[in-house]
Amino acid sequence: MPPTSPHIVPRDFNASAPSVAFSDQWTNPSDVFSVLLILGGDVVGRALAQLAGSPVTPVAFSFGWVAYAVTAVVSAVGENKLMPLPDCACKIINGRTGYVRDNSSWVIGRIMRDYESWMDDGNKDGPIHTRVKQMIDELWKSKIDNAEAEEPGTGAQVKKPAQAGLCVSVYKAGIAKPGYPGRDWVYCLGLATSIVQLGIAAIPCGIYGDWGILLVTGSGIALSFAVGALPQWKREKWACRRNTNKAVILTRGNGSQHAIVIIGDDVGLDLEDLATGPLTADVSASLFTRVFLIVLATLWILLLITAAGLHHNTWFLLAVGGLGMIQNIIAAGVRRSPKSFGIPLRPLVVFGQTKVMPTLFAVEDAYPRVGRSMLKTFFPGPLRPDEKQKWERYERRANDLER
Repeated sequence: MPPTSPHIVPRDFNASAPSVAFSDQWTNPSDVFSVLLILGGDVVGRALAQLAGSPVTPVAFSFGWVAYAVTAVVSAVGENKLMPLPDCACKIINGRTGYVRDNSSWVIGRIMRDYESWMDDGNKDGPIHTRVKQMIDELWKSKIDNAEAEEPGTGAQVKKPAQAGLCVSVYKAGIAKPGYPGRDWVYCLGLATSIVQLGIAAIPCGIYGDWGILLVTGSGIALSFAVGALPQWKREKWACRRNTNKAVILTRGNGSQHAIVIIGDDVGLDLEDLATGPLTADVSASLFTRVFLIVLATLWILLLITAAGLHHNTWFLLAVGGLGMIQNIIAAGVRRSPKSFGIPLRPLVVFGQTKVMPTLFAVEDAYPRVGRSMLKTFFPGPLRPDEKQKWERYERRANDLER
């Protein structure tokens, strides 16, 4: 029988090795920041679209900038544009001809997406909120009465509807400010975040003499501000004619609760132009823009390589990137008013009924051709004879007023 080996356990067996590795990694995370820099580029792009316009676009240095820089080069070279597509689908209707366009503008998409937050200047008891609540209550009561009439005792089972009819709000445009980035709290937050980031990065420099984190942070902030300073942002974001008196209607389409009528009043932007401007206007990225973005993308990659060489006090660098990411997320998703996009609007009047057709009649009474312009969108099918006759009378009246 062979002798039993005295070394059953290998000499290099060390059960504490994983614990030591985990401890070292959590004490000074290595290579984590360089990996995180390539994640979240879409958030950076949306934050830039929100705040761009002036030479100073305060989108903080954060995770995702390297990925965005490469994506921006592809977009500028291949698609000849920087602004992203709108993240809210809506339609723009010419208030005179009724011609309907699908929106391609980021600005109009955000105005429509955030409408319920700014429509009464944030006042939940404003006229538009109040009218919508009244319409819903009227429809609810009508459904309860109908249910009780058909079968007594069933009215209590009728649920309150989420929306009712159509609410049309009319606004008059103020003096447009193309290039105005909206210097509100969101804009100021970006500037404040960059200052705090520099303060955090300066801590290891002051305590340990480690200036590497301060170098990476300062370089990242400079590069991020350089991307936002490109004039191309302004050209694309406000690609339309100015000083129009045109009336346009913004709506999500048939079945939506709201329609927004905006009267240019000879000082506003041509929103019908703006809706298609990013696709049709001559705002393609210039040769300077494309070369500049290629240079910046190269510098971002070099910064990524440099950041990978930091192995001490890296928690400070992660704090810098995490703080910047929070600012990017807030800037990308926050609700803003049209004024923050350089399109000030003054409310005039609100129309709303539990049925859509009476609402359109009321709009047409006050603003000839505007109500009729929405007819095909909200009633694509045939009209009843009495409705058809009434719209014919409105058409004759509008023609008489224009003579």
